[in-house]
Amino acid sequence: MMKNWKKVLAVSMAAMVMAGAFAGCGDDKKAESSAKPAAGQTLKINFPTAGASGALYAVGAAITNMWSNNVPGVQAASQASAGGIENLNMVSDGEAQVSIAIASNVYQCYKGLDTFKDHAYPDLKVIGGLYLNPNQVVASANSGIENIQDIKGKHFAVASAGSSVYNEAEAHLTAAGMKFPDDIKAEYITFGDAADMIQNGSIDGAWIMSGAPASAVTQALTSGAHLVPIDDTLMDTLKAKYPWYTKYTIKAGTYPNQDKDVQTSAIKMVMFCRGDLPEDVVYQLTKTLWEHMDEMGQSQKNLKGLTAENAVKDIAGVPLHPGAEKYYKEIGVLK
Repeated sequence: MMKNWKKVLAVSMAAMVMAGAFAGCGDDKKAESSAKPAAGQTLKINFPTAGASGALYAVGAAITNMWSNNVPGVQAASQASAGGIENLNMVSDGEAQVSIAIASNVYQCYKGLDTFKDHAYPDLKVIGGLYLNPNQVVASANSGIENIQDIKGKHFAVASAGSSVYNEAEAHLTAAGMKFPDDIKAEYITFGDAADMIQNGSIDGAWIMSGAPASAVTQALTSGAHLVPIDDTLMDTLKAKYPWYTKYTIKAGTYPNQDKDVQTSAIKMVMFCRGDLPEDVVYQLTKTLWEHMDEMGQSQKNLKGLTAENAVKDIAGVPLHPGAEKYYKEIGVLK
């Protein structure tokens, strides 16, 4: 069985040498996948994640390490990045082969909308939906911010302009009736820097999107900051325009000094890949991912309790890669 798999992989790799170029989200130019080794060579998979202090960075490292140790002929490596939008651009441009982003950004890249206008990547494919990624709105003790509307006029961190987190802040604050970013004193900094500035009183708060618990949120709440809820009214406004949002509860005790549940919004994190990755390779990546998910979940809280049954849900209508689809049909998740 193993010998047959290696032969199939070698044939697939050879075929990749002849593959054509594909259009990328981030560039008008045609982009060839960098994963085009000659027959018999190791297939290298580059997997960009997010900032080194975020939960996604650790998740990506766990997954790529597992693949490298368990999928013959594959060497996968994660790297820090600016997050989902850069990840999608890198995959579409052929600088990476597999990555993760929120479902909304994956859909926008696939269709060429918003940030990806005129730069669609129609050959984008999904390996599977993973965990819900919540928005975590943090406010300092003396900020006077108790709800989203209170952010107006405040000195507030919204990550780097054009990033996934920046777009989340824009969507929510606009839905709350603000002109973004004009109605706030915006600070374009990393999560870690935002936590430092909340601690020393330099800013009033920060918009953070990350799996919970997130180290930057823990740091901020240790210094007396608090989480700001997103109420039902704002949720309804968001969902009317952006159907990928869902309610999410950050349970009491998730963070220091958090003595009650906090409702917020969340979007599913989706693992995607280039469409020109061979079907048999993606089948093995998908199969191995779910066969080792329980094991990875023991050390990565964001991967704990994930199931293949839910992996085909809430993926914003972006098509599965044929290799992933084959696996989900094989285990009865799809017909």
